[in-house]
Amino acid sequence: MRKTLLLLHCGVTAAPRRSRPAVKRRRYDRAVIDPIAIRIGPLAVHWYGIIIAAAVLGAALLGSWEARRRGEDPDVGWAILLWALVAGVLGARIYHVIHQWDFYRANPGLILQVWNGGLGIPGAIAGGGAAVLIYTRVNKLPTARWVDIFAIALPLGQAIGRLGNFVNQELYGPPTSLPWGIPIDAAHRLPEWSNLAAYPVATTRFVPLFAYEAIASLLTLGALLFISRRFASRLFDGDMLLVYLMFYGLVRSYLETYRVENWLIAGIPTATWLGLGAFLVSGGLLWLRHARGWGTPSVHAGVSSQVDDATDDAGSAGKPADAEAG
Repeated sequence: MRKTLLLLHCGVTAAPRRSRPAVKRRRYDRAVIDPIAIRIGPLAVHWYGIIIAAAVLGAALLGSWEARRRGEDPDVGWAILLWALVAGVLGARIYHVIHQWDFYRANPGLILQVWNGGLGIPGAIAGGGAAVLIYTRVNKLPTARWVDIFAIALPLGQAIGRLGNFVNQELYGPPTSLPWGIPIDAAHRLPEWSNLAAYPVATTRFVPLFAYEAIASLLTLGALLFISRRFASRLFDGDMLLVYLMFYGLVRSYLETYRVENWLIAGIPTATWLGLGAFLVSGGLLWLRHARGWGTPSVHAGVSSQVDDATDDAGSAGKPADAEAG
């Protein structure tokens, strides 16, 4: 009664109560986030989608800045990004579905449900890289320079995007006693750790592999930014892509040692083959192209202007006063 009088006093009319069917909602551990961020009637906005959008935006902004620094038009980068994004998501999903084919063969209706997670970075790199290659070739743009721009921006997108794995309770390792271990509820447990008597939900924590990769991606980003500036005068266009592949190859190969239910080739996880192969091939190409001089010098707008100024200063210093004045 008091609540009704208060509503009338505030000019608000309480709607009559209607009986609604009971909606059963999953209860989450306090350390686990509900994957649904916003509910608008029958529509649900997933945290995973929000995080992936933030990852794309963050990487795109960094890429725009890097393109401008290299004397390229950022608007061209946004045009390339549109195609790279579509191809990257498609490649990432295909890689994940192949990786978990036994599951998706039994549940084909889940293949297109990207919002529930399941994007493989190796597939994203392959798909996105192919799109950048095709677009730049068709439009007669410097392919090697643009792949460098995308390679520098990609680790930031990876670092942000991996937070989505925490929300979806995926990409985790074995049980651990480490203080930064994360809880995984029964519905998201892998078969190896589905025995709740042996691995109670309330006390069992797991290795957060997604966090390890996010931190490694930030370190990779820092290394790429440092190398691209500290050794700018020695680099060729395309070098940053090779350096990125070396870093990512090592990181991914190491993290695969924690994972179970891997897609195996000759008893070794496919991602390990790809990671080690990327490291060795990229490292070999990086050494070979500099040993043989195969490549276009990576001259940026800011660097070239500084070189020109230095050249002018040196030339002026060697001229007599009357020649300089004339």
